[in-house]
Amino acid sequence: MATDTEGGFDGNELRDGVGLDDPRRLLRGTAGVVGFVTLWYLASLTQPAYVLPSPAAVAATFVEELASGTMTAALWSSVRHWVPGTVVGTALGVGAGVAFSWSGLLDDVTAPLVRTLRPVPPLALIGFAIAWFGINDAGAAFIIAVGAFWINFYAAYGAVEDVSEDLLDVGRTLGVRGDIDMVRSIVLPAALPGITTGIRTGLGRCWMLVVASEIFGVPGIGREILRASNNLLVDAVIAYILVLSLMYLLVDVAFRAAQRRVLVWRA
Repeated sequence: MATDTEGGFDGNELRDGVGLDDPRRLLRGTAGVVGFVTLWYLASLTQPAYVLPSPAAVAATFVEELASGTMTAALWSSVRHWVPGTVVGTALGVGAGVAFSWSGLLDDVTAPLVRTLRPVPPLALIGFAIAWFGINDAGAAFIIAVGAFWINFYAAYGAVEDVSEDLLDVGRTLGVRGDIDMVRSIVLPAALPGITTGIRTGLGRCWMLVVASEIFGVPGIGREILRASNNLLVDAVIAYILVLSLMYLLVDVAFRAAQRRVLVWRA
């Protein structure tokens, strides 16, 4: 359970997020990582380096790319795409999901359009990204924003839809009137767990979309992965994949800490 210390984080949330609150979880997690790396090493002994490099080779490439500045520059470029794309897509997705789920009129009017656009993968919109924004950060952020939008849209839509009618009746009994007041005072607090779960899912999904958003030549981690793949530099591919994984881990732990703080009343 999170604790309140003058309105700031006291560190418990972050420790909980990485399992430091439970030594058994930490031990099991460490054992899992060690076991995976061991299996990886044993498998690498049976394959050529261009098929499956050893953990040591990947670590050496990781250090080399980091020391050269290439990895840092690529990561900074990807962050410039990821942040605005994730923020804009998340905000629009949550807002639209809440509005469309609460308003029957909006839902009826937009349902055919939503069902038509939803199956379109963000990768299929690369042509639009180039035409509308060009081969730059904005185009990459657009691809990420599309992916973030749909995840958060359906999470918010479902969370609002699942708000109990009894809870709404309680709000009316207590004098809550009008759609805006009802949504602000009753619906959003009740739907917040589902909405934040959608946001958390979207944060990870958007890191996956970084590769797709940079496939048309925008600098970043994704372009480095594609470059290494084209040259059969599997050690570099894995090294940059690890960067994405580490960034996702940091973001997920931080958001989980914030989520526990916001939803402390559930504990």
